[in-house]
This record gives sequence, C-alpha cells and structure tokens, in this order.
Amino acid sequence: MRPSPELTRSGAATGRTRVEGHDVRALAHDWQTAATLPGACADPRSIDSLDWLPASVPGTAAAALRSAGAWRAGESYDFDAQDWWFRTSFDAEPASQDEQAVLCLDGIATVAEVHLNGEHLLDSDSMFLAHAVDVSSALREHNELAIRCHALAPRLAQRRRPRARWRTRLVAEGNLRFFRTAILGRAPGFSPGPAPVGPWREVRLERRRGLTVDALVLRPRLAGGQGRLAVRATLRSLHGRAPTAVEVELSGRSGTWRAPLELTARGGLFEARGELLVPDVAPWWPHTHGEPHLHETRLIVSGADGEVLIDAGRVGFRRISPGASERHDLERDGLALHVNDVPLFARGCLWTPPDPVGLAPSAESLRRALEQVRDAGMNMLRVPGTGVYEEQAFHDLCDELGILVWQDFMFANLDYPAADESFRSAVAGEARQLLDNVAGRPSLAVLCGNSEIEQQVAMLGLDPSLGRGELFGELLPKIVRESDADAVYVPSAPCGGTLPFRTDRGIANYFGVGGYRRPLEDARRSEVRFASECLAFSNVPDPEAIEEILAEAPRELAVHHPRWKAGVPRDAGSGWDFEDVRDHYLELLFGVRALELRSVHQDRYLELSRAVTGEVMSEVFGEWRRAVSPCAGGLVLWLRDLAPGAGWGVIDSRGEPKVAYHYLRRALAPVAVWMTGEGLGGVDVHAANDGPRPLRATLRVALYRDFEQLIAEASEPIEIPPHGSRRLGVEDVLGHFVDASWAYRFGPPA
Repeated sequence: MRPSPELTRSGAATGRTRVEGHDVRALAHDWQTAATLPGACADPRSIDSLDWLPASVPGTAAAALRSAGAWRAGESYDFDAQDWWFRTSFDAEPASQDEQAVLCLDGIATVAEVHLNGEHLLDSDSMFLAHAVDVSSALREHNELAIRCHALAPRLAQRRRPRARWRTRLVAEGNLRFFRTAILGRAPGFSPGPAPVGPWREVRLERRRGLTVDALVLRPRLAGGQGRLAVRATLRSLHGRAPTAVEVELSGRSGTWRAPLELTARGGLFEARGELLVPDVAPWWPHTHGEPHLHETRLIVSGADGEVLIDAGRVGFRRISPGASERHDLERDGLALHVNDVPLFARGCLWTPPDPVGLAPSAESLRRALEQVRDAGMNMLRVPGTGVYEEQAFHDLCDELGILVWQDFMFANLDYPAADESFRSAVAGEARQLLDNVAGRPSLAVLCGNSEIEQQVAMLGLDPSLGRGELFGELLPKIVRESDADAVYVPSAPCGGTLPFRTDRGIANYFGVGGYRRPLEDARRSEVRFASECLAFSNVPDPEAIEEILAEAPRELAVHHPRWKAGVPRDAGSGWDFEDVRDHYLELLFGVRALELRSVHQDRYLELSRAVTGEVMSEVFGEWRRAVSPCAGGLVLWLRDLAPGAGWGVIDSRGEPKVAYHYLRRALAPVAVWMTGEGLGGVDVHAANDGPRPLRATLRVALYRDFEQLIAEASEPIEIPPHGSRRLGVEDVLGHFVDASWAYRFGPPA
C-alpha cells in the first residue's frame, strides 16, 4: 500500500515542540552508504550488491569516507560526480487506529528520492527543505529505508535557461543557481570541498497519538517593562475527540503565569489564539549587555480524556530596532542595532560549521564553539548565504548564551531564476520553514536576503537594481512580514547608497584594511557604518597544528609546502592570496622584510605572523568602538577554519583558538580599555562598560622608555555608567605635555 502524501511542515514538527504521549525515535544507527556511477543503479530492490561502507546519519558521503579512511580533508574528490545510496533498517509495530506514524527527514543534499520497503516514498530537490510523510499504512515489522542522492555534476552540465545576466568566480559551475544547495564545498577560492551529499539532517520516526500540533507560533514582545506573548496554535485530534480548553503557561525565575486561549473549530482542526501578559518581566539581553533571561513555555490542552501537555520551548522578551529613531534609514544610515532601547556595538564573526565535512557536530563540540564566541566578547554571529541553515541546537544555544544571530537566506553572488514558478515555490517553502524555526527567538536580530549579489552586479558595471529584483525586494520581505518576525530585514549584504560597496552608506563589506592593503587609518577615513564582513586574514595556527598539517615535511619548509598553501584562502582568479596580505601588514607594523625573515628565520616569521593579524584587528575595532565613531558593528570573516591551515578563521579547524582570537578577546570584551593615536591631539584612552551596572575603576597611565624604563606615571578614578564609555587624553591624566603620539617631533621620540 502506498503511503499518504507529504504532510504540511511547520515549526511544530521541527523539534522545538514536544507533545506528551508522542514517541520520537531518531533513526541514527546502522546506516550504510555506497557510491555508483550516475544512473547505474536505480532500483532500491537491487542495491544489495553494492560496495557498502558504514555511515552516520545525520551526515554526508564525505564523512563516511573520512571515517573509513578512504578520504581525508584536503584531498580532491568530486562527491557530486556519483550517485550515493544510504540505507538503514529498523523494526516497528504497525500504527494503531488512534496514532499516526510519520517519517521526518529534516534535510537531504540535494536531488534525492526516498524509498521505504522498496516503494517510492518521496522526491526532494532542495537541500534546505524538511519533509514529513505519513507512513502509517506502510510500516512493517521489519523495514528498510533507502535514500538515493543523484549525482549533481551531470545536472550542472546541462544547458539551462534563462541564461545568467552575470557570472561570478565564486563558484566553478554557474548552474548551481538552479539548485537549492550549498555553495559551501563548491567554491574553489575558500571552500573547494567536500560538497555536502546525503541525509545531512536528522531522520526520525514519530508516532503521534491523540493530539498533534500542525502549527505553533510564539511571538514574545517587550512593551515597557511588560512582556507580551502572542500565541497561535493549530491542533488536530487523531481520535476525533475535540479539545475543550487550551491554556498557555510561562515559567521563569520570578514566577509562573497562565492565560486561557480562545479555541475555534475549523473543519477537523482547532485553532487556539491569545496573549499572555507578564508584568515586570526580566528582559533578554545579549550577554555583553546583561543577562539573557529565558522562560519555559508550554500549552495545556484539556479534553474529555484529561490534559495533554505540549512543551513549546523557551522564549525571551526583548525589543530590537535598526536605529535610534523611526526616521532611521537602513540603506542610508547603516545598521545601528538598539536592544531594549540601548545602542549596541555588535561584534563577532561569520559562523562556519564546526564539522564542515559531515555537517553534524556533536552537542559538546557545538556548545564549546558557541561558548568560545561568548568568551571572546562577541555578541553576534552571521550565518552566511554561502553556507547552510543551522540546526535547532545552534539557535537554542544562542538564545541561552546571549548571542545575536544575523541569519542569511542561502543565496550568494549568483543570478537565481526567480521568474521560474517552481523555483519561487521552493524558495517560499524554504523561507517559511526557516522562519517557523527562528522567528520567535530572542537571539534573531537580522534576516538578510543574500550575500554579495547587489555588490556582484554593481562591480560588473550593471544596473544595481538587477541585484535586488523580485526575489530579495518583494518575495522574501513579504514572507518575513507575514511571519511577524521581530528582526531587521536587510535585502543584501552589502547594500545601500548609489553603489552598495561604498563604505560610508548602508551596510558594507569592509576590506580596506585587509585585502585592499590600505593603511590602518583607512578604518576611520572610510566611515564604515556597519561591516557585515571585515578583516579577512590568513591567520597562522599554533605550532602543534602546523606539525599535524605537515607531519612528513621538514620543519624549515613549512610555509613553502603545497599542503600549507592549500590551507591559505584566496580569491578565485587572483594572482595573490591572503598570506600576501598578512605579509604586507607584517612589514608595515613590525618593519621587517617578510621574504627575508621567512627565508632565514621561519620560526620568528611565524611568531610575528600570528601576532600581526591580531594587532591589526584590535586597531580597527578600537577605531570603530570609539563613542564618536559612526560604526555600530563589525563581523570578522570567519570564526573557524574549514580546513587545516592558515585560513581566515580566528579558531583553527581543530577548534583551538589562534593568537588573533586572544587579541579580539581583549578588544571586544564588555569591559575594555584601549588607546587611539590622534595625531596632534595626542593619544586618547577609551574605556567601555557594556554591562548593566555602573563601573568604578582606576585608570593608570604609564610611559616607558625602551619598553622597560618607567619615566612617567599617573592614575585617576573613573566611573562609567551602565552601557556607557569614557574618553580621556593621556596627557590630561598625566597633567602635562609629553608628546605621547610623537606628532610634534621636537627631537627623537622619548
């Protein structure tokens, strides 16, 4: 018997909601994978003869080969060139009359078909869509589930229309624009592989009994000191006995609150709506500015059979706005986030998956990665459009740890076929599923249509309006509005101004200091409003990491070895890489000749190279974090390396912080002190107190000759209000002129 068609997906089915009495069983064991030539094996009943390897699900083909020792990161392998089969078996009891057995597949990369017991169950052509299929009539005592992921390479090679209006060097194959799949693993310059192929998200069997939740929308708001939780739930009774009452319950440190919901029957469905008011609620803050208070939420559904409890996850109450007033124009004034009416200097990194091969990090490694973000004083992560959507656990931890999320929709650089109705339909479904998962979360701050499409178009000299179009200018913002997400919508990063890559308007990708090798003062001169990407450097890992990368290479040849160079990012088509950028600043800041130092004293070269990128990042963030700076935030490209080597990450591919991370940890700390050179104005000392309580401290200034001889010293008490800062001149503290910046040049520097 053929199973029922795919069920409508909603936030209720994605893992945040737990219904009492339902049985959820992850199908995570005894998986195998096998590769074939494209189309060589199409019948799930004839796959026993294939060469099978153990596999992990969630996971990818690359992860299976890595575990089997058949491939390792950095080696060339085209995972898109083959069909990949995944299979597992499981026992199950037949579904009873008052229950529904649902097979949930939260993501398959990319063009795939699913078979249960030899019968075709599902087709999927998007890596980013989750599926739920009623298999109540298809279950047997012993079941075999098989997934075939079709080779993408032959499909990419086919001629397709419409023709692209522009081309990008970001990817080798422009036809990726027709497929809803990741650029990650398919971008030669920064992520040449592996391409994700396989059931990369959870596969599970849910037995839903009595009552099911078709949709659940929670929208918390903070109004003055009062919390308002709007609730909308769509319920279905599997046994025909209707619910008679529904209440929402919220519990936190300061108490528990309940409110009844209005219940309306609509055909076989029941809709519950209402609002819960919480007086004097403890607000949610980014960790740099306060405590990220969360409240447990559940629904209590009453009926003839008693009560059913529905765990709806945690919510936080906060206000967010793109600027200080309603007149703030994002594309003119940039992004200047205010949380709970307090201006926020947003800082952090672009997120990279802790496991870019399998895309399925352990709970422990994911928590460690996000705690590293918090501990570095970062309060924002951007999930970029070149990557993948993150799992529920990521967003749960960001809520818990007080880390804001800038969430891109998964589009970057390409000319997507927005006029194609089936493509638009897939995008709309993908966007709605994403918003079901994240729209009510306190950590969600920004929703961004794409990465660099408007910049790509404008830099090619085309009409900049082509980069926005209907997809990013109409469809996605409409879906965001319908979701009632309390987040700022940004059509593209960068965007704003007559040309979207100008830094003094809107949102910029700033690489003046960095890839364009501008002097450090360019960070102030460029008048950046908000940097959605910045400070990309080839950051050198520690000696232990280098030894792992080049275990068989002579130590003195490390930076010349091909495997070393494979870990250095580069812009596709350029005659330079980001190691050349780092060497430029090594010479500028430390006055050494990089080539000569590398040739005769490699250990010293590596040690200074580790430090220089951190020095540059600290200087730039010091400029931007000044109270009078027009800049309201910056996000470093990237948090973590995708592969072993001196990549963009401030954390290496093993998860170990690089020296640059520790520089950032000082520069971005909630309570920080730093200096800026003001030329004839001397040297200014800046002190910031992002926290919720006043800071009383002593500021000490000391001058040294030859780095060790103390020649002047003074101190004074300072007080900084909550979420405030102070600026003092070094000579004001000392009480006399010393030409601390050596701007007047009355003789040699003292």
